[in-house]
This record gives sequence, structure tokens and C-alpha cells, in this order.
Amino acid sequence: MAKPPVDVAPVLAALKRAGTAKNRDGLARYGITATNAYGVPVGTIQKLAKGYGKNHALAIALWESGVYEARMMAAFVDEPERVTLAQMNRWCTEFDNWAICDTITFHLFDRTPHALDRIEAWHTRREEFVKRAAFALLAAVALHDKALTNTQILRTLAWCEAASTDERHLVKKGVSWALRVIGVRNRELHVATLALGTRLAASADATARWIGKDVVRDLQRPVVAKKLAKLTSSVSAPRRA
Repeated sequence: MAKPPVDVAPVLAALKRAGTAKNRDGLARYGITATNAYGVPVGTIQKLAKGYGKNHALAIALWESGVYEARMMAAFVDEPERVTLAQMNRWCTEFDNWAICDTITFHLFDRTPHALDRIEAWHTRREEFVKRAAFALLAAVALHDKALTNTQILRTLAWCEAASTDERHLVKKGVSWALRVIGVRNRELHVATLALGTRLAASADATARWIGKDVVRDLQRPVVAKKLAKLTSSVSAPRRA
């Protein structure tokens, strides 16, 4: 007998009870456009998610509800090993604000075995949130996946450079974010990323120039130099931060 679909109604009810009109109305202050929202803080969403544990079927049902906070919760309850390419592609095309995009990529997609593959597939897409997702996901894996080699990450610098002339705010911020995270991973990546940032900072293109200056400024901070001084660079196996 087929397993009955998960009952998402009690979860949605719990989220709705935790929401307030003040929080819902305040989303716009952070540039978050959500037409179906309850007004639940992210910290509360995470706390509620822990109570339900990891549940792929629940994550799918939460996403299908279309409720902003339910979709945010899906990032915390889904099982990364059960996330498929089809699911990632479908959800990515349904991202409609930066918060959903960044939360799903930073707390779920980066833990799947498909992360690098989707970055490569999405970084040339025209849709703003899909392209943002590529670079938010790149920032996430650069920060979280300690098994990635320098060789794997270095090839993504060309993807960042190719996207550096995209003037859309969410895309250019995403490219800068990814580069700044890559550049503090270890010494070799710092050198390569700083060189790219320097080249972009001298570009005739205003967007590329903004990204380059942002990256150079960030990677030349004393705190970055202090962190790198403690790391041993290795092309094949970067030391854990």
C-alpha cells in the first residue's frame, strides 16, 4: 500500500500561530517580496523545524504550499541525500526573493551531491534568481564543503568572471559574495581570487569594476591575512577552517 502523503496542515498552522502582522509587514524593509507570508522570524522557523526532524516528504509538501515561511522551513527539514536534480531545478525556477534563494542554497542545496553540477548549469542562465542561486550556492559550498579541492574551485573563477558584467543587483552581489568566500579558503585560492579581483577592478565595465573593488577590499583586510597565516594551503586537500 502506498504511503499516504504527509499532512502539512498542522505544520502550517504552527507557523501561522508564530507569525505577526508586524513581522510580515516588515519583510519589505529587507527587500523581501512575499505575497503569501505569515511573518515568522527565521530563528523561530529553525526552532520549529528541529521539532519535526529531517523529513523529505514534509519538505516537499511545505514547498508546494507556496507559503513563504513554509518554503524557508523546507531548507531545514529536507534530507539532502534525497534531493534530486529535478527538485533543485524546479525549486530554483520558483525562487521569487533573495531570502528564499539564499536559504535554500545555503542550508540545503550545498549539502547535496549535485551542488557543483547545478552551479555550472545555472551560472549562465538569464533568470535573475536562478543566476543568483548559482553564486549563492558557490559561496555556500566554498564555505561548507571541506572536501572540495582547489582544482575544483579554481575552475569556478571563470564562471564568476563571465558573470561579472551582469549589472543586476542580486547577481553582482552574488558574484562578489562567492569570490570573497573563495578567497579566504586557503592561500592558493586567496592569491588566485585577489588576482581576479584586481583585474576586474581595472575593468572598463562598471559592474565588473564594482565587484573587483569589493573583492579586493575584502580580501586585503588584516583579519583575512591573520586567518590565512594559520592555514596550510594544499591543492588536493584544503585544511579545515
